[in-house]
Amino acid sequence: MAIPVQITFREMSASEALRANIETHAQKLERFSGNILGCHVVVEPAGRHHHKGNAYQVHIQVSVPGRDIQVSRDAYAQRRSSEDPYVVIRDMFDAARRQLEDYERKRRGDVKRHTLLQGTEGTAEESSE
Repeated sequence: MAIPVQITFREMSASEALRANIETHAQKLERFSGNILGCHVVVEPAGRHHHKGNAYQVHIQVSVPGRDIQVSRDAYAQRRSSEDPYVVIRDMFDAARRQLEDYERKRRGDVKRHTLLQGTEGTAEESSE
């Protein structure tokens, strides 16, 4: 089943190559969850004041039952800003994939639940030799 993908380009012209790249990344998310209801991606320049070429912001929202997974990071917030929108898109979809994997683990109950045992607060076991 193909994930419905909505792509928005703000303050820049739409690129069919970028659109195809985003759709490819979005469809790959289906490997990690069959519960994806939709995906919305916004691509925009990071700002007007820059020293060299444009850096890009990418916002991704993946809708799953009971939750919206949101990934948003601009290139200026990263240690190295990227003038390549394909790099920013790849990094954002990697982050979305990790969050989607966490969601699926929690949904399946694969996440350990730490329970506090009565009488164990603040104590540490010491082994004596």
